[in-house]
Amino acid sequence: MHEHPQYDLHTHSHFSDGTTSVAEIAELVAAAGLAGFALTDHDSVRGWEEGRAAAASYGLDFIPGIELSTRENGVSSHILGYGFNPRDEKLLTALQQIRLMRVRRVQEIVAKLSCDYQISWESVQGVSASAETISRPHIADALISSGIVADRTVAFNTLLHPSSKYYVPLQELRTSTAVQLLRKAGGCVVLAHPAAFRNKTIVSREQLRSLREAGLAGIELRHPENDPQKLARVCEAATGLDLRITGASDFHGSGKPNRVGSYTTGGDTVAKLREQMLLPS
Repeated sequence: MHEHPQYDLHTHSHFSDGTTSVAEIAELVAAAGLAGFALTDHDSVRGWEEGRAAAASYGLDFIPGIELSTRENGVSSHILGYGFNPRDEKLLTALQQIRLMRVRRVQEIVAKLSCDYQISWESVQGVSASAETISRPHIADALISSGIVADRTVAFNTLLHPSSKYYVPLQELRTSTAVQLLRKAGGCVVLAHPAAFRNKTIVSREQLRSLREAGLAGIELRHPENDPQKLARVCEAATGLDLRITGASDFHGSGKPNRVGSYTTGGDTVAKLREQMLLPS
């Protein structure tokens, strides 16, 4: 049975790599009959103010959030932080460095691609005008605009795939460092889609225990991209670690097929997570 009310705790707007406004996300959340949502743009808090206003206009709860890409001991992880102080100096510095590294990476990939395809840094800037965080999906959008690929999925399965000659790896924060940064800034931290199909390696029980000690509060076991076979191993690893289980859509507008409210988190769990948030709304 579902807990009621329900929340979607993982959504992206055009401030990172989503294709919709925050107000449009709020409209979709309301239409889905949910109680509220979290905005978790990559490396950016720019949409929080709009999120609060849009949620209020629909009578929804709003949870301010962020998503960070991290890596530790060979395992790539995405970390969701909720309700932290967006002006925390150490976190702000880290976010500025991450965004700068993303820009440099995108420029390197585009330089490689431009040897064989009609694409430029200017064309990527053109399709990412509203984004604070520029990343590979924006390269995909520039490729789509030029008629080189049909959609983001094709782009990521071919030219932007890690096995592609155009690929450049992202310099990422250590996962435990990201958890600690968010916790020290007053945030509640959840491990996103730990069993994603694209994950070559999955987090071990020892790694999960270490992240729990660093301040991890939850784990996103209900997510459209979790591989059921990998998920069984992640669930086993998480057993007994007192991690809250969350669900979310990871909505990106037309950037992914994921739909708002396809996976959700119950109100009782959200209330527990909010106990750790400096800014619960």
